[in-house]
Amino acid sequence: MNQDNSPKPVPAPKAVPVSVVVMAAGKGTRMKSERPKVLHRIAGRAMLSHVLGTVEQLTAANDLQKVVVITGHGAEVVEAHLASPNGPANLPLEFARQMPQLGTGHAVQQAVPYLPDDGVVVILNGDVPLIQADTVQALIQASAGQHLALLTVQLADPTGYGRIVRQGAAAQGAVLAIVEHKDATPEQRAIQEIYTGIMAAPAKWLKKAVSQLQNSNSQGEFYLTDIVAMAVAEGLPVVGQITTDEVQVAGVNSPVQLAELERAFQQRQAAAFMEAGVRLADPARFDVRGQLQCGSDVEVDVNCIFDGQVRLGNRVRIGANCFIANVQIADDAVIHPFTHIDGEKPGVVVGEGALIGPFARLRPGAVLGAEVHIGNFVEVKNSTLAQGAKANHLAYLGDATVGERVNYGAGSITANYDGANKHRTVIEADVHVGSNSVLVAPITLGAGGTVGAGSVVSKDTPAGALTVTRARQTSLVNWTRPAKATPVKTKK
Repeated sequence: MNQDNSPKPVPAPKAVPVSVVVMAAGKGTRMKSERPKVLHRIAGRAMLSHVLGTVEQLTAANDLQKVVVITGHGAEVVEAHLASPNGPANLPLEFARQMPQLGTGHAVQQAVPYLPDDGVVVILNGDVPLIQADTVQALIQASAGQHLALLTVQLADPTGYGRIVRQGAAAQGAVLAIVEHKDATPEQRAIQEIYTGIMAAPAKWLKKAVSQLQNSNSQGEFYLTDIVAMAVAEGLPVVGQITTDEVQVAGVNSPVQLAELERAFQQRQAAAFMEAGVRLADPARFDVRGQLQCGSDVEVDVNCIFDGQVRLGNRVRIGANCFIANVQIADDAVIHPFTHIDGEKPGVVVGEGALIGPFARLRPGAVLGAEVHIGNFVEVKNSTLAQGAKANHLAYLGDATVGERVNYGAGSITANYDGANKHRTVIEADVHVGSNSVLVAPITLGAGGTVGAGSVVSKDTPAGALTVTRARQTSLVNWTRPAKATPVKTKK
């Protein structure tokens, strides 16, 4: 009998079960808005959506059991937002109402019935939108289901925040307490390490601890931070996980703070794109509000906004003051200043070497081939333009199929809507459409044909033909323009 003495593979450690509670019940009085605070936007997305996006990233390394969003002020609006297509599609989501709002501890109490007893519970805040998955993952590992782990940060000015009191002077010392600013001694107020409001705790212990919270304070509220003293008294180790990144743990309580965090986020995105090789004319005037992918040697001028899903090929150049959303732009295309592209669904495609703008508008369903030219004040919607087609000035193409090398004259339009239904216009290859023409769909212009300027074409045209529908020019010699009547003066 042969014996296999080769080393046996060591099974990977089983992931600790994780549940997440997201605080999203606050009114946000200082926002001075009817909109629930957590639905105010950073980079085009609700703050709460940013937080849940981070939670989704945790699924790669953890057994994510439950995500409980605590709603209160504007609960119906918040819950409807998350149930919409903008909400997280792959999270085990539950909602718990906090009515009335009686503090952070009271909020977690509402989540307790939804939380399992095993693993780790992470507490996040819906108004702290830029927290990153690696930071939360480090907190989960610090807890490991055996410790109460608090995310902390050092602030130059910690005024107003709860101070972290540790055992001994070392930053690695065990946490003994969180002391609120108003209750702190002068020595404690000198501490610069503060609690961010984010923690990870053993699930079973947390559920028991929040059930024992008391509201015997001047506010009559249940403070979640009181569980730190409980943990110390019971001998449960409390660890402080320090982050050096203030932006990740910055909360939003006012429009000023919202704008500051928006700019901090955009500056980070700009830096990341430049490090990847993108040339930005001014990083301070660059906004990404969706997903932007860039090839090599991309150049972006000032005041450009990228929204939705945008992919830029190699050597693409974007002029100043453009809005670009939901589009694929191929290599060597140039988007001139003040162009508006919004593909929404089904998106927009711009072909290789195409020239777009300035002041052009591409709407959903515009598919432009290689070397297409779309000039100033030209609008294209739900239309395909084949290689080399041109519409250079003041024109509209809607529901059209345009062949290769077509020249579409200034002021021309496709009349695609009859008041009830949309109809398609087909312009075959090498057609020239003269200025100020109207093409009444459904219609096909045969290959190589020409439409005379000012024509209203409502029937199909043969290939190679000249089609002119305007009236014959007439000139009346010695014609006198009507004059205004001279008012009759009356005697007083």
